Amino acid sequence: MNTDPQPPSGAEADKPTCYRHSERETYVRCTRCDRPICPECMREAAVGHQCVECVKEGNRTVRAPRTVFGGRVSTTPVVTYTLIAVNVVAFFLQYAGTNVEGRYGLWPPAVADGQYERLVTSAFLHYGPVHLLFNMWALYMVGQPLEQWLGRLRFGALYLLSALGGSVCALLFAPLNTNTAGASGAVFGLFAAIFVVSRRMRVDARGIAVVIGLNLLITFTFPSISWQGHVGGLVTGALLAYAYAYAPRNRQQLVQLGATVVVAAVFLVLIAIRVGQLTTQLSGV
Repeated sequence: MNTDPQPPSGAEADKPTCYRHSERETYVRCTRCDRPICPECMREAAVGHQCVECVKEGNRTVRAPRTVFGGRVSTTPVVTYTLIAVNVVAFFLQYAGTNVEGRYGLWPPAVADGQYERLVTSAFLHYGPVHLLFNMWALYMVGQPLEQWLGRLRFGALYLLSALGGSVCALLFAPLNTNTAGASGAVFGLFAAIFVVSRRMRVDARGIAVVIGLNLLITFTFPSISWQGHVGGLVTGALLAYAYAYAPRNRQQLVQLGATVVVAAVFLVLIAIRVGQLTTQLSGV
């Protein structure tokens, strides 16, 4: 006895079936590719329905939303959390007896000897847990909103250049026998930046101004605090934030990138000049 199924009649063969589920009859077609789709495969679109593949393809071409300052919108402050983690790890290494502080702190004669990495690494070291906790608390509180407003790339550039600005100012004006360390320069840069950005967004910034004023008062009251690092970071953060926040919309990315490059270039020139001065000074000792 033959058990093979009978071929469908002409009417049954003409009935459209879902392109992913051939056993399901359907009269709905994807408005993008015109393939028949069953209820499981259809997704609502602005007009009609689309298939799963067309929706995925469309999502690939949709540009990610951006903030008013040009950064990509992000709900998770990844850069802020990463910077906190790096500072904490560096702190534990510093106090593990490996002489991290002596090797990577900002000691001007060592920089003049070619150890330029100290200008950056010193911004991730701290003198004691209180120093670390205050800076990380400030980074956590100020960094999150700034990263969401500016975007990860601009925020990262702001932080690193503010840290470098503090180091350059310390290299220029701190006594030669000091070994400077701490993220305070970067944090002061973030303080200045959130003040500028808040003013640009018409948010009340008086509380931030009070915080900056109190921290500057503390900076110039206690002799053990590097006012050079704090002031250098503050000025750098203010300048970059102004460029990021007030760049004209039709040339926003160009102005922001240009400001970042110019600030970095100025730092390189100042470092070169100061290293030349220190080399001459130390060679005559």
